[in-house]
Amino acid sequence: MSKPGAPKKGGRSGSSSPRNKTASSRPGQGDKKAGRRPLLTGESGSKPLEERRGNKKGPGHGTSSIKSSRPGTKKPGRPVAKKSTDDKVRLNKYIAAAGICSRREADQLISAGLITVNGKSITEMGSKVNPDDEVKYNGELIRTERKVYLVLNKPKDYVTTTDDPKERKTVMLLIRDACKERVYPVGRLDRNTTGVLLFTNDGELAKKMTHPSSKKKKIYHVFLNKAISANDMKKLAEGVSLEDGIIQPDAISYASSENKKEVGLEMHSGKNRIVRRMFEALDYRVDKLDRVYFGGLTKKNLPRGKWRLLTEKEVNMLKMNAYE
Repeated sequence: MSKPGAPKKGGRSGSSSPRNKTASSRPGQGDKKAGRRPLLTGESGSKPLEERRGNKKGPGHGTSSIKSSRPGTKKPGRPVAKKSTDDKVRLNKYIAAAGICSRREADQLISAGLITVNGKSITEMGSKVNPDDEVKYNGELIRTERKVYLVLNKPKDYVTTTDDPKERKTVMLLIRDACKERVYPVGRLDRNTTGVLLFTNDGELAKKMTHPSSKKKKIYHVFLNKAISANDMKKLAEGVSLEDGIIQPDAISYASSENKKEVGLEMHSGKNRIVRRMFEALDYRVDKLDRVYFGGLTKKNLPRGKWRLLTEKEVNMLKMNAYE
């Protein structure tokens, strides 16, 4: 800290500080202000997340001190500063950061007395912990990990689960070499449904992508066993009655002018087997179903059965809820 009344040296002016970057330099802000459409999955323009992982906010970020270039400021025998209380984070955020659940669900775990910190049960909302505290859930240590986000172009004959009691092939086999962190699929795709599937260990983002209130858009390419009539297309557009209520797509159209067995379908509902059940209600069988869009992510330039990490820009856009 400068002594009172001491003149500021030119080499330490605020204009050269990396902390004085404008808000427009934050990821995703420039696109929004300029009115341009943000990049979707597979489009160029952003470096992969792993290439940007080493970036820092500026000199001294994450360290306890910065060496001064001014002579005479260093005092011999000066005690090391204690860890700042700013290092503490809210307990619900710590739990969510470990990929256990969302912050709201973490509050429920805390109030239920299922969380201990350094051996002591914590039930008070708003409690904070240090990064090196021992936090346990149901007696098991919670380990914080770096956040991983990847998208898979799911093939047929794989079930969307981390483990299958029937010993069928799971989607986890396809990403087993993607990262050392334990990630899990966000949402579900039927065993015979192909297309976009997101994986992450970010519980808060997973909740945002799948909760009905988020209304994340999904677009499907539907292949039917027979041509569908214009009259039945109209019925689907107006809504069909199923055992769990009336369901209506946001948009529906023929995917090909020549082949009326193929339909493009846009909807927000995430009910189980909803697309197949809609067509079955009108006596059509879905022979093939491919999800081509999910909440801002596509499978562009991603071969079937392959995965890739999301770019930093894509992650930021998902967190900001920039996509439908």
